[in-house]
Amino acid sequence: MRRGLSAHLVDLRGFARYLTRDVPAADDLVQETVVRALASRSQFVDGTNLKAWLFTILRNLFYEQRRRHVRETEILSTISLETEESGQESSGMRDQVIDLSALLWQLPDLLREALILVGAQEMSYEEAAIVCDCPVGTMKARVSRARSRLAEIAQVTATGSGGITFG
Repeated sequence: MRRGLSAHLVDLRGFARYLTRDVPAADDLVQETVVRALASRSQFVDGTNLKAWLFTILRNLFYEQRRRHVRETEILSTISLETEESGQESSGMRDQVIDLSALLWQLPDLLREALILVGAQEMSYEEAAIVCDCPVGTMKARVSRARSRLAEIAQVTATGSGGITFG
C-alpha cells in the first residue's frame, strides 16, 4: 500500500490545491491525508481503487476542516460581539481563554486527552477510542468525568480568584 500511496501523491497535491486554493494549506491537507490513510490502512480492501480511497479521505478531511473553521469563526465572532456589547475589553475575553487552557492542564492526562480529542478535535467517541486504544464506553466515561472535573476546577477557581464560570 505504501508504494501505491506514494504513486498518488502528485495527484493528491493537485486535488488539494484545487480545493484549498492555497499551496501550504494543500500540502498540509495531503500530509494529513497520508497520516490518516496509514493509520487506517487496515480498512483498505486489497484489489479496490486506492486512488479513490485516498481522494475520499482527502475530500472528507477538507470538508471536516472547513466545517471546523466555520465553527471557530462563528464562536470567535460571538465572543467578540458579546465583549463589545458588555463593554469589556478584548483582553478580558483573552484572559478567560487563557484561564481555560490553564484549567485543562489541571486535569489528569487521560481525562485531558479524552476531552481534547472529543471536544476540541471534534472526533467521535469511536474515533477517540481508537486513538487511545480503549473501549468506546471507557472513552465516553473519560469525557464525562473530564467535563465534570473541569466544571469543579472552574468553580473553585472562579470563587477563589474571579476567573471564569461555566453555566
